[in-house]
Amino acid sequence: MQGQNAIRGTSEKGMCMMHISFFCICILRMPEWNSKKIAGGMKMNELFEFKDAILTVHLPQDLDHPQSDWIRKETDRIMSRTYVKRIVFDFENTEFMDSSGIGLIMGRYRALGMGQKCIMAVNTGSHIDKLLHLSGVHRYMEIQRAEEEGEDYGKSK
Repeated sequence: MQGQNAIRGTSEKGMCMMHISFFCICILRMPEWNSKKIAGGMKMNELFEFKDAILTVHLPQDLDHPQSDWIRKETDRIMSRTYVKRIVFDFENTEFMDSSGIGLIMGRYRALGMGQKCIMAVNTGSHIDKLLHLSGVHRYMEIQRAEEEGEDYGKSK
């Protein structure tokens, strides 16, 4: 261990500080990353919101295999760097979702420890709501339809 740190020229405490510095730099540089267009023309800052340990994922118009895979990788990256208590999937713009979208939801449920109310779907249209019920995912998550109180899901009363 000492040999590895000698090669790097840092101690374990120095390595920890380097990781903290990298994390702070990443947060500060996020607006630069957010200018990249991804996931069906959406920008990264339009896709993910993080506040009070709640990660909101604004899903793209078509939630197919490539989109689901990219969103899974990004949520894994975010969850590895910060504590996420709950993930909210916002289906406001989503018109199409295949089985990989269901897999994305179930994978995030598992990644958060399969706790009650750790995932939530908001602004679901009738066809997305029907798909979530037919697949059985509704047993593991709270679902708010677009006509209900989906507008104020994250606001405290």
